[in-house]
Amino acid sequence: MSAPIAASSGAPFAKLLSVASFVPSRVVDNAEMCTWIDSSDEWIQQRTGIVERRWVGEGESVETMALDAGRRAVEKAGIEASELGAVIVSTVTYYHQTPSLAARLAHRLGTLGAAFDISAACAGFCYGLAQAEALVRSGAARYVLVIGVEELSRFTNIHDRGTAFLFADGAGAAVVGPSETNGIGPVVWGSDGSQADAINQTVEWSKALAGSETPYIQMDGRAVFKWASGFIADAAKDVLAKAGLAPEDLDVFIPHQANNRITDAMLRALKLPEHVVVARTIKQFGNNSAASVPMAMDALLTSGEAKSGQTALLIGFGAGLVYAGQVVTLP
Repeated sequence: MSAPIAASSGAPFAKLLSVASFVPSRVVDNAEMCTWIDSSDEWIQQRTGIVERRWVGEGESVETMALDAGRRAVEKAGIEASELGAVIVSTVTYYHQTPSLAARLAHRLGTLGAAFDISAACAGFCYGLAQAEALVRSGAARYVLVIGVEELSRFTNIHDRGTAFLFADGAGAAVVGPSETNGIGPVVWGSDGSQADAINQTVEWSKALAGSETPYIQMDGRAVFKWASGFIADAAKDVLAKAGLAPEDLDVFIPHQANNRITDAMLRALKLPEHVVVARTIKQFGNNSAASVPMAMDALLTSGEAKSGQTALLIGFGAGLVYAGQVVTLP
């Protein structure tokens, strides 16, 4: 008879210990955007809610933004970076195929923990959060740093009237650690690859390199709006149900900042009471993809609109098409 294999054991529950963000320095308002596309400030605001977006400035990049947000999150969590058992980075805009951005960041932060990147577009932070919660509860890591970071301006065709005004840059990070009470609800996640063409890259890398073409993000806005305002709204209901909560139990709603009209449609479907604070950082930040949810969370906590200990519904959705959401206790 073979010897039994020992099993790992971790914390009974996990929670968010901190959240932090990095907002790039360059402000691109709608007036500047309209020098590249045939549009207007009024049209952009009516269609999306965006007044301005942030793009990287001199000396800023995917790596510098992620490092800054990650360091702040670790400091706010009150731990040493060396205590991190894993670093998870979600991004679709890191140009180096290998090594991973997470591995580079782990070294610069000062940890020898596991490090890996994930590609889940605008659902990336919530995907990473689900993995972090599982790692802490399984005993594979005591503390996990989750970072969502994007430099979408490098993949934006500034002359495409359908997408140019949407995409932006930024980073958000959170530390997940052990808890005696549950602070992260069950994840509801999935994908629909049949709609892969709804949001995709215009040219694959091999063709781009051979032809010296720049790959851009292209999107079927109508298809995405229909999917997000219908299917994703239902997924958000499932997140609440899995957490054993009703709409009136929520304090804060933090959806991916894709479009204010999508947020409005989700609010109608969820029937959230008026006391629930709703993140609308798309107004000044634009669409930051994987960084969107943690940047919005940090902004709400920093402004005082949301408070530590409150219950928040998070949900991200995007290219794939992929989605993920969970209810959390705000750090």
